[in-house]
Amino acid sequence: MGEPEIKRTKLYDNHVALGAKMVPFAGYAMPVQYPMGVMKEHLHCRANAGLFDVSHMGQGFIIPDDGKFETAATAFEKIVAADIRGLEPGQQKYSQFLNEDGGILDDLMVSRLGMPGHDHWLYIVVNAACKDADFTRLAGQLPDGVTLKVSDELSLIALQGPKAADVIAKYLPDAATMPFMSSIDAQIDGIWCHISRSGYTGEDGYEISVKHDDAEKLWDLLMSHDAVETIGLGARDSLRLEGGLCLYGHDIDETTSPVEAGLLWSIPKHRRENGGYIGAARVEKDMAERPKRRRVGIQPVGRAPAREGTIIQNMDGQEIGVITSGGFGPSAEGPVAMGYVKRKYARVGTKINLVIRGKAKPAKIIKLPFVPNNFYRGSLKAN
Repeated sequence: MGEPEIKRTKLYDNHVALGAKMVPFAGYAMPVQYPMGVMKEHLHCRANAGLFDVSHMGQGFIIPDDGKFETAATAFEKIVAADIRGLEPGQQKYSQFLNEDGGILDDLMVSRLGMPGHDHWLYIVVNAACKDADFTRLAGQLPDGVTLKVSDELSLIALQGPKAADVIAKYLPDAATMPFMSSIDAQIDGIWCHISRSGYTGEDGYEISVKHDDAEKLWDLLMSHDAVETIGLGARDSLRLEGGLCLYGHDIDETTSPVEAGLLWSIPKHRRENGGYIGAARVEKDMAERPKRRRVGIQPVGRAPAREGTIIQNMDGQEIGVITSGGFGPSAEGPVAMGYVKRKYARVGTKINLVIRGKAKPAKIIKLPFVPNNFYRGSLKAN
């Protein structure tokens, strides 16, 4: 049996024309870096605006046959722990799909559409490597009368960084005052877009869903601004790591509960207390008994980065955990890492050792994120 065919996003030719180094990722040929290089791409996004092709992600809609939002929200609340019924039109939440044992199958974004005539629809974005399994499982979990529509005609573009709002506002002034985790359906220079103020860098910015046929036009339009440079997967990873954001399959997986991962904030109080979703028993147990391990930020001493899989030891040389993400943080100006340690060692300031190339190297537990998050906190109403 041959290797599975590598897919291409609608922007593949644009990446190649820009000199991107293309690599296989989650079944797609994706740009890992452009001629600028990972370091400069990372720093540009922190200071200006970075443009990302994230069209490999999975996009879908949950649609109630009776046209009532309550029907879709009630059904989805049995699957995820977020407050879905409390969503107002145009609001977005972060959540996770859990298995029966409370382990994380994937994490996702879910929005209630605000577009007139569609505000009973839920829109979800899931991770590329998990999307086929997610959508197959979700279709089987939804009750009769609620339909999952997987979208194969939409691309997804992210514009991130402190100047992202200035760029978008030239075409859509109302976008400048959108609060973090809100969305609108609107046109950018005549192109229909679903625009959410969110992202995966720790910076202000937007994720823009657009029809495949319009993706290249929107990409070129945004690229025409001096503040905007293209950013590849390499800098996307270092940006999210500095921002303390989990990467599925690394920092969270089927063995990890939301409590262990430090994601309890994504489960509102009434859902923690009342349960009613898949995996609730594990979440309730972890809250009551406190998990044996916790996800923490780790700052190695010196310049050597600690990569995924690096063993964490206490000062007596006993193994207490493992690194799940690690590398060099250009904005932090040094190595940064995340991982899991036994609960007694999770306190900020705790000294630890990392086994790098067979030698114990000093490090300490620090508070996440490594670089302050700059999400926009504004008003839905224009100033």
